[in-house]
Amino acid sequence: MQQGGSERELAARWEAEAVAAAEAQAAMKEARVGVEAGAAGEPEPAAGEEQPKAPERPHAAEEGDARTGPPALPLSKPKPAPARGLGPHGKPRGKGREPRPVTVDSSKARTSLEALKISIRQLKWKEFPFGRRLPCDIYWHGVSFHDNDIFCGQVNKFPGMTEMVRKITLSRAVRIMQNLFPEEYNFYPRSWILPDEFQLFVAQVQMVKNGDPSWKPTFIVKPDGGCQGDGIYLIKDPSDIRLAGTLRSRPAVVQEYICKPLLIDKLKFDIRLYVLLKSLEPLEIYIAKDGLSRFCTEPYQEPNSQNLHRVFMHLTNYSLNVHSSNFVHSDNTSTGSKRTFSSILCRLSSKGVDIKKVWSDIISLVIKTVIALTPELKVFYQSDIPTGRPGPTCFQILGFDILLMKNLKPMLLEVNANPSMRIEHEHELSPGVFENVPSLVDEEVKVAVIRDTLRLMDPLKKKRENHFPAIYVDRKPRFPSVSDRFSGKGAGASRTSQQLEKSPAEKENPLDHELAGAPDTNPEAHLPSICLKQVFPKYAKQFNYLRLVDRMANLFIRFLGIKGTMKLGPTGFRTFIRNCKLSSSNLSMAAVDILYIDITRRWNSMTLDQRDSGMCLQAFVEAFFFLAQRKFKMLPLHEQVASLIDLCEYHLSLLDEKRLVLGGRSLHSIPHQ
Repeated sequence: MQQGGSERELAARWEAEAVAAAEAQAAMKEARVGVEAGAAGEPEPAAGEEQPKAPERPHAAEEGDARTGPPALPLSKPKPAPARGLGPHGKPRGKGREPRPVTVDSSKARTSLEALKISIRQLKWKEFPFGRRLPCDIYWHGVSFHDNDIFCGQVNKFPGMTEMVRKITLSRAVRIMQNLFPEEYNFYPRSWILPDEFQLFVAQVQMVKNGDPSWKPTFIVKPDGGCQGDGIYLIKDPSDIRLAGTLRSRPAVVQEYICKPLLIDKLKFDIRLYVLLKSLEPLEIYIAKDGLSRFCTEPYQEPNSQNLHRVFMHLTNYSLNVHSSNFVHSDNTSTGSKRTFSSILCRLSSKGVDIKKVWSDIISLVIKTVIALTPELKVFYQSDIPTGRPGPTCFQILGFDILLMKNLKPMLLEVNANPSMRIEHEHELSPGVFENVPSLVDEEVKVAVIRDTLRLMDPLKKKRENHFPAIYVDRKPRFPSVSDRFSGKGAGASRTSQQLEKSPAEKENPLDHELAGAPDTNPEAHLPSICLKQVFPKYAKQFNYLRLVDRMANLFIRFLGIKGTMKLGPTGFRTFIRNCKLSSSNLSMAAVDILYIDITRRWNSMTLDQRDSGMCLQAFVEAFFFLAQRKFKMLPLHEQVASLIDLCEYHLSLLDEKRLVLGGRSLHSIPHQ
């Protein structure tokens, strides 16, 4: 560990020297072109301060300095033309001065701070670790959207995301989709919400047992607000005494336990994948090409009454297993109790597993889960950042916990709004005395995810592309990975067997030699290719049919009325019925009022959020299902719902056209002065 620490210090020193050299070079450039103080995010000097003089530009002989005598005659060999995108003196053709660096407020970053700092250094951006009076381009929050009050820029949290991925809310959102599309959403275990659905849970378990006496299920109980494995336990029967204690103490979700997971080295493991939600409208989703695999520390056995309590056998949570005496910290990405997901795929591939199929199934699971979450996220978003008011744009890194079954089918365990981005772990030197030790596996994966998220969200990228025309291309040189830096492999190391000879298109280009002598022509030239792969809207055509609840959320938001509210009042619901022409002889407005009262009262009794009264989105969805089933009988539920959505959107479009025409007429009727 001491040797690894010294090597890490050398690498850190190397990075610091490189950054200092780059900053010095940039400072010299700014002095030459007369960059104003404060243009790169620095505070402006006081009025009385003496301004440093810019160094005088030396006269070149070819510019006709009288002291150097007459210019020399041109040589017979013509002077080579400047490289594409470069000026006559080999400098990049710029439109004005160089763009300032992107500014990042990291004052609220918390546990992700170290990985964020490394990412900002690699990008050569400007960090403000204690905040800034002037606005920053990007704000990095550690917990939630409300960590800081901001009114512009970009923030790495969506309002409402923490609430949306809590176990109860996630289960309800996925259940709505399971009702509409049961086959497409069979990747989430059957779940019951406690205490509200305890009697339903008991009745359904008993019914299945009566039909199949050989069925001996295991259930896992997860507290709604729990994290890092806190309060999770296994039971074999609803009559378990511990369940009675949970019902009295706090809400929870009980799920069918997956008894036949895929094992490696006889150990159960799960996968932590990092997913970037880049935008809600339009929906943009990216998945990191690598993730982490967290292993249990005791050989797996199917649950029975003797081993239900053995958490190191059944629960994959890192925060639990790290306390096991069998936990192995390793700097190798393919060994130990925490490994890279790519090393697992490599091992499975060597056994003949179709890795493309596994990845395809995981991508499908991620897209479908985000589609289930986005409707209510839109309601939160319009509440905190109403249309027409100033506010930041949002993005967020989510942690998807996925379990591969023995048949390689991926199952969703949970979604984390604040996945751990720590790149070190605690090592106990003596009882009660700990030190932070670098985790190279964590750094390999997490720094790339944060860095490339920032690259995708870069607000100045277009300006930079304009400043460096024709040469701002992704030439994809490789930044040495963490494992390579510490194993002595660098950019000049020999290729591995997996890195084949360059294709003709990749072979040396004379332009590369000319650009090599022009530093900073491409600010991302020193970075690897982006590790985040876009999956939506890339595969939108395959999944857009699932977005029925998303379209219902748009209807819901339209009739909310008051900006900033999240619940639909009785007047808004009646207006929705009238404008969409849903009332009839079979559904009077009195019946509509009763429907609103019954559903709203039941949902308000189940939700903890009592900030304002009215119908929440999930209650509106239930009412919408009821109306669809009444109006379009003899069809599957998803076709009934789709037909009613089409009808509502049709009537509302006619109403909008009518208002547009009337608005135009009223403008024409105003007499000209």
